[in-house]
Amino acid sequence: MPSDKSLSGKNGKPAKPAEIVGEALEKAQDTLASMLKRAAIKRSDRAHDQVAHAAEPAQAKAQTTTGGAGKPGLQISPLAVDFPKIPPIGGVEIAIGRAGFYKHDRPDLLIMKFAEGTSCAGVFTRHRVGSAPVDWCKRQLEASEGEDIRALVVNAGCANAFTGKPGADAARRVAGAVAKRLDCRQRDVMQASTGVIGVLLDDAKIAAKLPELEGKLHADGWAEAGRAIMTTDTFAKGAYATAVIDGVPVKIAGIAKGSGMIAPDMATMLAFVATDAAIAPKALQALISLYTRETFNCVTVDGDTSTNDTLLMFATGASGAPRIARPGDARLADFREKLEAVLFDLAFQLVRDGEGATKFVKINVSGAASHASARKIARTIAESPLVKTAFAGEDANWGRIVMAVGRADEPVNRDRLSIRFGPLQAALEGAIAPTYDEAKMSAYMKNAELEIGVDVGVGRGEAAMWTCDLTKRYVEINGDYRS
Repeated sequence: MPSDKSLSGKNGKPAKPAEIVGEALEKAQDTLASMLKRAAIKRSDRAHDQVAHAAEPAQAKAQTTTGGAGKPGLQISPLAVDFPKIPPIGGVEIAIGRAGFYKHDRPDLLIMKFAEGTSCAGVFTRHRVGSAPVDWCKRQLEASEGEDIRALVVNAGCANAFTGKPGADAARRVAGAVAKRLDCRQRDVMQASTGVIGVLLDDAKIAAKLPELEGKLHADGWAEAGRAIMTTDTFAKGAYATAVIDGVPVKIAGIAKGSGMIAPDMATMLAFVATDAAIAPKALQALISLYTRETFNCVTVDGDTSTNDTLLMFATGASGAPRIARPGDARLADFREKLEAVLFDLAFQLVRDGEGATKFVKINVSGAASHASARKIARTIAESPLVKTAFAGEDANWGRIVMAVGRADEPVNRDRLSIRFGPLQAALEGAIAPTYDEAKMSAYMKNAELEIGVDVGVGRGEAAMWTCDLTKRYVEINGDYRS
Protein backbone atom coordinates (compact mmCIF):
# COMPACT_ATOMS: atom_id res chain seq x y z
CA MET A 1 0.00 0.00 0.00
CA PRO A 2 1.57 3.32 -1.05
CA SER A 3 2.11 6.13 1.40
CA ASP A 4 0.28 9.47 1.19
CA LYS A 5 3.35 11.09 -0.38
CA SER A 6 3.27 8.80 -3.40
CA LEU A 7 -0.24 9.90 -4.37
CA SER A 8 -0.73 13.11 -6.32
CA GLY A 9 -3.75 15.39 -6.35
CA LYS A 10 -4.67 18.34 -8.49
CA ASN A 11 -1.91 20.53 -9.96
CA GLY A 12 0.67 17.86 -9.13
CA LYS A 13 0.44 18.58 -5.41
CA PRO A 14 0.31 15.67 -2.94
CA ALA A 15 -3.27 14.58 -2.45
CA LYS A 16 -4.74 14.67 1.02
CA PRO A 17 -5.97 11.31 2.35
CA ALA A 18 -9.53 12.61 2.46
CA GLU A 19 -9.32 13.61 -1.22
CA ILE A 20 -8.08 10.15 -2.14
CA VAL A 21 -10.99 8.63 -0.25
CA GLY A 22 -13.47 10.89 -1.96
CA GLU A 23 -12.22 10.23 -5.48
CA ALA A 24 -12.15 6.47 -5.02
CA LEU A 25 -15.59 6.31 -3.44
CA GLU A 26 -16.99 8.45 -6.25
CA LYS A 27 -15.44 6.57 -9.17
CA ALA A 28 -15.54 2.95 -8.08
CA GLN A 29 -18.51 0.67 -8.56
CA ASP A 30 -17.31 -1.45 -5.70
CA THR A 31 -16.71 1.25 -3.10
CA LEU A 32 -15.17 -0.92 -0.43
CA ALA A 33 -12.80 -2.93 -2.61
CA SER A 34 -11.51 0.11 -4.46
CA MET A 35 -10.99 2.17 -1.36
CA LEU A 36 -9.06 -0.50 0.47
CA LYS A 37 -6.47 -0.49 -2.29
CA ARG A 38 -5.89 3.22 -1.93
CA ALA A 39 -6.49 3.93 1.77
CA ALA A 40 -3.41 5.23 3.57
CA ILE A 41 -2.88 2.82 6.44
CA LYS A 42 -0.43 5.09 8.20
CA ARG A 43 -3.19 7.58 8.99
CA SER A 44 -3.89 5.41 12.02
CA ASP A 45 -0.76 6.76 13.70
CA ARG A 46 -2.34 10.19 13.98
CA ALA A 47 -5.94 9.13 14.55
CA HIS A 48 -5.92 10.03 18.23
CA ASP A 49 -4.80 13.57 17.46
CA GLN A 50 -8.12 14.22 15.74
CA VAL A 51 -10.49 13.20 18.53
CA ALA A 52 -11.35 14.66 21.92
CA HIS A 53 -9.76 11.89 23.92
CA ALA A 54 -7.08 11.68 26.60
CA ALA A 55 -3.74 10.93 24.96
CA GLU A 56 -2.23 9.42 28.08
CA PRO A 57 -3.61 6.54 30.16
CA ALA A 58 -5.89 7.55 33.03
CA GLN A 59 -4.25 8.21 36.36
CA ALA A 60 -6.08 6.05 38.91
CA LYS A 61 -4.61 2.71 37.91
CA ALA A 62 -5.30 0.87 41.17
CA GLN A 63 -9.03 1.64 41.23
CA THR A 64 -11.55 -1.14 40.73
CA THR A 65 -14.88 -1.16 38.90
CA THR A 66 -16.98 -1.03 42.04
CA GLY A 67 -18.68 2.25 41.12
CA GLY A 68 -21.84 0.75 39.62
CA ALA A 69 -20.67 -0.42 36.18
CA GLY A 70 -18.72 -3.38 34.94
CA LYS A 71 -17.99 -6.47 37.03
CA PRO A 72 -17.22 -5.69 40.69
CA GLY A 73 -13.64 -6.20 41.81
CA LEU A 74 -11.97 -5.94 38.41
CA GLN A 75 -8.93 -3.68 38.55
CA ILE A 76 -9.09 -0.87 36.04
CA SER A 77 -6.71 -1.56 33.16
CA PRO A 78 -3.30 0.13 33.52
CA LEU A 79 -3.78 1.14 29.88
CA ALA A 80 -7.13 2.84 30.56
CA VAL A 81 -7.89 6.28 29.18
CA ASP A 82 -10.32 8.87 30.48
CA PHE A 83 -13.78 9.16 28.96
CA PRO A 84 -13.82 12.30 26.80
CA LYS A 85 -16.16 15.22 27.31
CA ILE A 86 -18.93 14.65 24.78
CA PRO A 87 -21.51 17.43 24.34
CA PRO A 88 -25.12 16.73 23.36
CA ILE A 89 -25.63 15.62 19.77
CA GLY A 90 -28.66 17.25 18.18
CA GLY A 91 -31.49 14.78 17.66
CA VAL A 92 -30.22 12.26 20.25
CA GLU A 93 -31.68 11.65 23.71
CA ILE A 94 -30.29 9.08 26.17
CA ALA A 95 -31.46 7.26 29.29
CA ILE A 96 -30.10 4.35 31.30
CA GLY A 97 -31.49 2.13 34.04
CA ARG A 98 -31.24 -1.16 35.86
CA ALA A 99 -33.36 -3.99 34.43
CA GLY A 100 -31.77 -6.58 36.71
CA PHE A 101 -29.72 -8.76 34.38
CA TYR A 102 -26.89 -8.72 36.94
CA LYS A 103 -26.91 -9.86 40.54
CA HIS A 104 -25.17 -6.70 41.70
CA ASP A 105 -26.54 -3.17 41.54
CA ARG A 106 -25.45 -1.58 38.28
CA PRO A 107 -27.02 -0.03 35.15
CA ASP A 108 -27.59 -2.63 32.44
CA LEU A 109 -30.09 -0.98 30.09
CA LEU A 110 -29.63 1.85 27.60
CA ILE A 111 -32.20 3.64 25.47
CA MET A 112 -31.41 6.18 22.75
CA LYS A 113 -34.18 8.13 21.05
CA PHE A 114 -33.54 9.75 17.68
CA ALA A 115 -35.22 12.60 15.83
CA GLU A 116 -37.59 11.94 12.96
CA GLY A 117 -35.78 11.31 9.69
CA THR A 118 -32.64 9.82 11.29
CA SER A 119 -30.58 7.65 8.92
CA CYS A 120 -28.96 4.44 10.15
CA ALA A 121 -26.38 1.95 8.91
CA GLY A 122 -24.81 -1.09 10.51
CA VAL A 123 -21.97 -3.58 10.35
CA PHE A 124 -22.41 -6.90 12.13
CA THR A 125 -20.57 -10.03 13.20
CA ARG A 126 -19.67 -12.66 10.62
CA HIS A 127 -20.00 -15.33 13.29
CA ARG A 128 -22.04 -18.27 11.97
CA VAL A 129 -24.12 -18.33 15.16
CA GLY A 130 -25.33 -14.74 15.21
CA SER A 131 -27.58 -13.50 17.99
CA ALA A 132 -31.28 -12.63 17.86
CA PRO A 133 -30.58 -8.86 18.15
CA VAL A 134 -28.12 -9.04 15.25
CA ASP A 135 -30.70 -10.89 13.13
CA TRP A 136 -33.33 -8.30 14.07
CA CYS A 137 -31.19 -5.30 13.11
CA LYS A 138 -30.09 -6.77 9.79
CA ARG A 139 -33.64 -7.64 8.85
CA GLN A 140 -35.12 -4.27 9.81
CA LEU A 141 -32.38 -2.23 8.16
CA GLU A 142 -33.03 -4.14 4.96
CA ALA A 143 -36.76 -3.50 5.24
CA SER A 144 -36.47 0.21 6.05
CA GLU A 145 -33.35 0.83 3.95
CA GLY A 146 -32.01 2.68 6.97
CA GLU A 147 -34.55 5.50 6.74
CA ASP A 148 -36.22 7.09 9.76
CA ILE A 149 -34.75 4.95 12.56
CA ARG A 150 -36.12 6.27 15.85
CA ALA A 151 -34.62 4.27 18.72
CA LEU A 152 -31.89 2.01 20.03
CA VAL A 153 -32.23 -0.31 23.03
CA VAL A 154 -29.22 -2.12 24.49
CA ASN A 155 -28.99 -4.51 27.42
CA ALA A 156 -25.91 -5.91 29.16
CA GLY A 157 -25.87 -9.19 31.08
CA CYS A 158 -27.65 -11.44 28.56
CA ALA A 159 -26.51 -11.94 24.95
CA ASN A 160 -29.77 -13.56 23.74
CA ALA A 161 -27.59 -15.65 21.41
CA PHE A 162 -28.11 -19.33 20.57
CA THR A 163 -31.65 -19.02 21.92
CA GLY A 164 -33.60 -20.08 18.80
CA LYS A 165 -37.14 -18.92 18.08
CA PRO A 166 -37.81 -17.95 21.71
CA GLY A 167 -34.86 -15.54 21.50
CA ALA A 168 -36.12 -14.06 18.24
CA ASP A 169 -39.59 -13.65 19.79
CA ALA A 170 -38.04 -11.89 22.81
CA ALA A 171 -36.19 -9.49 20.50
CA ARG A 172 -39.41 -8.75 18.63
CA ARG A 173 -41.27 -8.06 21.86
CA VAL A 174 -38.52 -5.69 23.02
CA ALA A 175 -38.79 -3.73 19.77
CA GLY A 176 -42.57 -3.68 20.06
CA ALA A 177 -42.52 -2.38 23.61
CA VAL A 178 -40.04 0.39 22.74
CA ALA A 179 -41.97 1.32 19.59
CA LYS A 180 -45.23 1.59 21.53
CA ARG A 181 -43.58 3.75 24.17
CA LEU A 182 -41.90 6.10 21.67
CA ASP A 183 -44.74 6.12 19.12
CA CYS A 184 -42.88 4.60 16.18
CA ARG A 185 -42.88 1.38 14.18
CA GLN A 186 -41.18 -1.82 15.38
CA ARG A 187 -38.84 -1.72 12.43
CA ASP A 188 -37.67 1.74 13.49
CA VAL A 189 -36.10 0.24 16.65
CA MET A 190 -32.55 -1.11 16.62
CA GLN A 191 -31.31 -3.30 19.44
CA ALA A 192 -28.21 -5.01 20.81
CA SER A 193 -27.42 -7.37 23.66
CA THR A 194 -24.21 -8.44 25.37
CA GLY A 195 -23.46 -10.98 28.08
CA VAL A 196 -23.66 -14.73 28.55
CA ILE A 197 -24.41 -16.81 25.42
CA GLY A 198 -27.21 -19.39 25.56
CA VAL A 199 -29.42 -17.51 28.02
CA LEU A 200 -32.85 -16.42 26.81
CA LEU A 201 -33.53 -12.70 27.23
CA ASP A 202 -36.20 -11.93 29.81
CA ASP A 203 -37.78 -9.13 27.78
CA ALA A 204 -40.31 -8.40 30.52
CA LYS A 205 -37.48 -6.87 32.57
CA ILE A 206 -36.86 -4.37 29.78
CA ALA A 207 -40.53 -3.60 29.18
CA ALA A 208 -41.04 -2.91 32.88
CA LYS A 209 -38.31 -0.25 32.90
CA LEU A 210 -39.39 1.64 29.77
CA PRO A 211 -41.79 4.11 31.46
CA GLU A 212 -39.01 5.12 33.86
CA LEU A 213 -36.43 5.47 31.10
CA GLU A 214 -38.76 7.47 28.86
CA GLY A 215 -39.12 10.01 31.64
CA LYS A 216 -35.34 10.20 32.08
CA LEU A 217 -34.44 10.84 28.44
CA HIS A 218 -31.98 13.75 28.13
CA ALA A 219 -29.39 14.98 25.68
CA ASP A 220 -26.27 14.99 27.85
CA GLY A 221 -25.84 11.30 28.68
CA TRP A 222 -22.95 9.84 26.70
CA ALA A 223 -20.75 8.98 29.69
CA GLU A 224 -23.53 7.13 31.49
CA ALA A 225 -24.41 5.34 28.26
CA GLY A 226 -20.83 4.09 28.01
CA ARG A 227 -21.01 2.69 31.54
CA ALA A 228 -24.38 0.98 31.07
CA ILE A 229 -23.17 -1.34 28.29
CA MET A 230 -20.02 -2.59 30.06
CA THR A 231 -19.55 -6.30 30.86
CA THR A 232 -15.98 -7.25 31.82
CA ASP A 233 -14.85 -3.82 30.65
CA THR A 234 -12.91 -1.94 33.31
CA PHE A 235 -13.54 1.55 31.90
CA ALA A 236 -16.18 3.21 29.75
CA LYS A 237 -15.10 3.86 26.17
CA GLY A 238 -16.00 6.97 24.20
CA ALA A 239 -14.70 9.21 21.43
CA TYR A 240 -15.74 12.54 19.98
CA ALA A 241 -14.77 14.77 17.07
CA THR A 242 -16.07 17.75 15.14
CA ALA A 243 -16.00 18.16 11.38
CA VAL A 244 -17.18 20.65 8.79
CA ILE A 245 -19.59 19.88 5.94
CA ASP A 246 -20.02 22.64 3.39
CA GLY A 247 -19.03 25.24 5.96
CA VAL A 248 -21.38 23.90 8.67
CA PRO A 249 -19.85 22.38 11.83
CA VAL A 250 -21.10 18.88 12.72
CA LYS A 251 -20.45 16.57 15.67
CA ILE A 252 -19.52 12.87 15.78
CA ALA A 253 -19.76 10.92 19.04
CA GLY A 254 -19.39 7.25 19.83
CA ILE A 255 -19.30 4.70 22.64
CA ALA A 256 -18.14 1.09 22.61
CA LYS A 257 -17.81 -1.92 24.87
CA GLY A 258 -15.53 -4.90 24.62
CA SER A 259 -12.73 -6.46 26.62
CA GLY A 260 -12.52 -10.17 25.80
CA MET A 261 -13.61 -12.41 22.91
CA ILE A 262 -12.04 -9.75 20.68
CA ALA A 263 -10.83 -10.68 17.21
CA PRO A 264 -11.18 -9.22 13.71
CA ASP A 265 -14.51 -9.46 11.88
CA MET A 266 -15.45 -7.39 13.71
CA ALA A 267 -13.96 -7.70 17.15
CA THR A 268 -16.02 -8.64 20.11
CA MET A 269 -17.83 -5.46 20.73
CA LEU A 270 -20.81 -3.22 20.57
CA ALA A 271 -20.28 0.29 19.20
CA PHE A 272 -22.80 3.07 18.67
CA VAL A 273 -21.91 6.26 16.81
CA ALA A 274 -24.15 9.27 16.24
CA THR A 275 -23.73 12.46 14.26
CA ASP A 276 -25.91 15.51 13.70
CA ALA A 277 -24.86 15.51 10.05
CA ALA A 278 -27.48 14.73 7.38
CA ILE A 279 -26.24 11.70 5.45
CA ALA A 280 -28.34 9.32 3.38
CA PRO A 281 -28.37 5.69 4.60
CA LYS A 282 -26.57 4.26 1.57
CA ALA A 283 -23.75 6.78 1.93
CA LEU A 284 -23.58 6.13 5.67
CA GLN A 285 -23.39 2.37 5.03
CA ALA A 286 -20.58 2.77 2.52
CA LEU A 287 -18.56 4.85 4.98
CA ILE A 288 -18.83 2.59 8.02
CA SER A 289 -18.31 -0.56 5.94
CA LEU A 290 -15.09 0.95 4.61
CA TYR A 291 -13.69 2.26 7.86
CA THR A 292 -14.64 -0.78 9.94
CA ARG A 293 -12.21 -2.85 7.90
CA GLU A 294 -9.18 -0.78 8.87
CA THR A 295 -10.26 0.03 12.45
CA PHE A 296 -12.35 -2.51 14.36
CA ASN A 297 -11.25 -5.30 12.05
CA CYS A 298 -7.59 -4.59 12.82
CA VAL A 299 -7.71 -5.19 16.57
CA THR A 300 -7.52 -8.49 18.43
CA VAL A 301 -7.21 -9.54 22.05
CA ASP A 302 -7.68 -13.29 22.06
CA GLY A 303 -8.62 -14.42 18.54
CA ASP A 304 -12.24 -15.22 19.43
CA THR A 305 -15.10 -13.56 17.55
CA SER A 306 -18.40 -12.80 19.31
CA THR A 307 -21.91 -13.80 18.30
CA ASN A 308 -23.19 -10.28 18.99
CA ASP A 309 -20.74 -7.85 17.38
CA THR A 310 -22.61 -4.76 16.25
CA LEU A 311 -21.64 -1.31 14.99
CA LEU A 312 -24.57 1.01 14.39
CA MET A 313 -24.29 4.59 13.17
CA PHE A 314 -27.05 7.17 13.26
CA ALA A 315 -27.21 10.50 11.39
CA THR A 316 -29.93 12.82 12.72
CA GLY A 317 -29.48 15.80 10.39
CA ALA A 318 -30.00 18.24 13.27
CA SER A 319 -26.90 20.32 12.47
CA GLY A 320 -28.49 22.06 9.52
CA ALA A 321 -25.73 20.90 7.16
CA PRO A 322 -26.91 19.92 3.67
CA ARG A 323 -27.98 16.30 3.21
CA ILE A 324 -25.29 14.23 1.50
CA ALA A 325 -26.36 11.35 -0.71
CA ARG A 326 -23.01 10.16 -2.09
CA PRO A 327 -20.15 8.81 0.08
CA GLY A 328 -17.59 10.36 -2.26
CA ASP A 329 -19.09 13.85 -2.16
CA ALA A 330 -16.23 16.35 -1.80
CA ARG A 331 -18.12 18.10 0.99
CA LEU A 332 -17.67 14.99 3.15
CA ALA A 333 -13.86 15.10 3.02
CA ASP A 334 -13.36 16.40 6.56
CA PHE A 335 -16.21 14.29 7.92
CA ARG A 336 -14.72 11.08 6.47
CA GLU A 337 -11.38 11.75 8.09
CA LYS A 338 -12.90 12.54 11.49
CA LEU A 339 -15.23 9.54 11.38
CA GLU A 340 -12.30 7.24 10.73
CA ALA A 341 -10.45 8.82 13.66
CA VAL A 342 -13.39 8.23 16.01
CA LEU A 343 -13.63 4.59 14.97
CA PHE A 344 -9.87 4.13 15.40
CA ASP A 345 -10.03 5.63 18.87
CA LEU A 346 -12.83 3.33 19.97
CA ALA A 347 -11.09 0.29 18.48
CA PHE A 348 -7.83 1.11 20.27
CA GLN A 349 -9.67 1.42 23.56
CA LEU A 350 -10.96 -2.14 23.16
CA VAL A 351 -7.36 -3.34 23.05
CA ARG A 352 -6.35 -1.12 25.96
CA ASP A 353 -9.06 -2.81 28.00
CA GLY A 354 -8.21 -6.33 26.85
CA GLU A 355 -8.89 -8.66 29.74
CA GLY A 356 -5.82 -8.63 31.98
CA ALA A 357 -3.83 -6.52 29.52
CA THR A 358 -0.71 -4.60 30.57
CA LYS A 359 0.78 -3.93 27.12
CA PHE A 360 -0.68 -2.15 24.07
CA VAL A 361 1.07 -3.54 21.00
CA LYS A 362 1.12 -2.51 17.34
CA ILE A 363 2.27 -5.12 14.82
CA ASN A 364 3.53 -3.71 11.50
CA VAL A 365 4.14 -6.13 8.65
CA SER A 366 5.81 -4.96 5.43
CA GLY A 367 7.44 -6.54 2.41
CA ALA A 368 4.56 -8.98 1.94
CA ALA A 369 3.17 -10.33 -1.31
CA SER A 370 -0.02 -8.27 -0.86
CA HIS A 371 -1.99 -6.29 1.68
CA ALA A 372 -4.09 -9.37 2.40
CA SER A 373 -0.98 -11.47 2.97
CA ALA A 374 0.53 -8.84 5.29
CA ARG A 375 -2.73 -8.65 7.19
CA LYS A 376 -2.83 -12.42 7.72
CA ILE A 377 0.78 -12.49 8.94
CA ALA A 378 0.14 -9.57 11.31
CA ARG A 379 -2.95 -11.26 12.69
CA THR A 380 -1.10 -14.54 13.22
CA ILE A 381 1.60 -12.75 15.20
CA ALA A 382 -0.95 -10.73 17.19
CA GLU A 383 -2.95 -13.82 18.18
CA SER A 384 -0.09 -16.18 18.99
CA PRO A 385 -0.30 -17.19 22.68
CA LEU A 386 3.47 -17.66 22.76
CA VAL A 387 4.13 -14.19 21.37
CA LYS A 388 1.55 -12.58 23.66
CA THR A 389 2.86 -14.28 26.81
CA ALA A 390 6.37 -13.11 25.90
CA PHE A 391 5.00 -9.55 25.78
CA ALA A 392 3.46 -10.11 29.21
CA GLY A 393 6.80 -11.34 30.58
CA GLU A 394 8.63 -8.40 28.96
CA ASP A 395 10.74 -10.90 27.03
CA ALA A 396 12.01 -9.75 23.62
CA ASN A 397 11.74 -13.30 22.30
CA TRP A 398 11.93 -12.55 18.60
CA GLY A 399 12.20 -16.27 17.84
CA ARG A 400 8.52 -16.61 18.69
CA ILE A 401 7.73 -13.95 16.11
CA VAL A 402 9.72 -15.91 13.53
CA MET A 403 7.59 -18.92 14.47
CA ALA A 404 4.34 -17.00 14.01
CA VAL A 405 5.43 -15.55 10.66
CA GLY A 406 6.16 -19.01 9.28
CA ARG A 407 2.92 -20.43 10.67
CA ALA A 408 0.82 -17.87 8.80
CA ASP A 409 1.29 -19.94 5.63
CA GLU A 410 1.96 -16.88 3.48
CA PRO A 411 4.90 -16.17 1.13
CA VAL A 412 8.03 -15.32 3.13
CA ASN A 413 11.70 -15.03 2.16
CA ARG A 414 13.50 -16.57 5.12
CA ASP A 415 16.85 -15.08 4.09
CA ARG A 416 15.44 -11.55 3.95
CA LEU A 417 13.26 -11.66 7.05
CA SER A 418 13.88 -8.75 9.42
CA ILE A 419 12.36 -7.98 12.83
CA ARG A 420 12.56 -4.91 15.01
CA PHE A 421 11.26 -3.96 18.44
CA GLY A 422 10.58 -0.24 18.32
CA PRO A 423 13.82 1.35 17.06
CA LEU A 424 15.89 -1.74 17.91
CA GLN A 425 16.81 -4.30 15.26
CA ALA A 426 16.44 -7.88 16.48
CA ALA A 427 16.87 -9.80 13.23
CA LEU A 428 18.19 -8.65 9.87
CA GLU A 429 18.30 -10.42 6.52
CA GLY A 430 17.40 -13.80 7.95
CA ALA A 431 19.73 -13.79 10.98
CA ILE A 432 20.24 -12.13 14.34
CA ALA A 433 21.10 -8.46 13.82
CA PRO A 434 24.81 -7.51 14.22
CA THR A 435 23.70 -4.65 16.49
CA TYR A 436 21.49 -6.84 18.70
CA ASP A 437 21.72 -5.77 22.34
CA GLU A 438 19.82 -7.91 24.87
CA ALA A 439 19.96 -5.25 27.58
CA LYS A 440 18.44 -2.59 25.32
CA MET A 441 15.80 -5.05 24.13
CA SER A 442 14.83 -5.89 27.72
CA ALA A 443 14.64 -2.22 28.63
CA TYR A 444 12.36 -1.52 25.64
CA MET A 445 9.99 -4.33 26.62
CA LYS A 446 9.23 -2.61 29.92
CA ASN A 447 7.29 0.09 28.05
CA ALA A 448 3.48 -0.05 28.32
CA GLU A 449 3.20 0.54 24.56
CA LEU A 450 5.22 -1.55 22.12
CA GLU A 451 5.66 -1.57 18.35
CA ILE A 452 6.90 -4.61 16.48
CA GLY A 453 8.06 -4.35 12.86
CA VAL A 454 8.38 -7.37 10.56
CA ASP A 455 9.60 -7.27 6.95
CA VAL A 456 9.10 -10.60 5.18
CA GLY A 457 11.09 -9.61 2.08
CA VAL A 458 8.90 -10.71 -0.83
CA GLY A 459 6.94 -7.69 -2.04
CA ARG A 460 5.39 -4.33 -1.18
CA GLY A 461 2.31 -5.36 0.78
CA GLU A 462 1.92 -3.94 4.28
CA ALA A 463 -0.63 -4.02 7.08
CA ALA A 464 -0.98 -3.26 10.76
CA MET A 465 -2.75 -4.99 13.62
CA TRP A 466 -3.17 -3.91 17.23
CA THR A 467 -3.20 -6.32 20.16
CA CYS A 468 -2.28 -6.70 23.83
CA ASP A 469 -0.37 -9.16 25.96
CA LEU A 470 -1.77 -12.36 27.49
CA THR A 471 -1.48 -12.46 31.27
CA LYS A 472 -2.58 -14.65 34.18
CA ARG A 473 -5.39 -12.16 34.79
CA TYR A 474 -6.98 -13.12 31.46
CA VAL A 475 -7.32 -16.71 32.68
CA GLU A 476 -8.68 -15.58 36.06
CA ILE A 477 -11.27 -13.24 34.52
CA ASN A 478 -12.55 -15.80 32.02
CA GLY A 479 -12.46 -18.70 34.44
CA ASP A 480 -14.76 -16.70 36.69
CA TYR A 481 -16.96 -15.15 33.97
CA ARG A 482 -20.33 -16.63 34.94
CA SER A 483 -19.91 -16.53 38.69
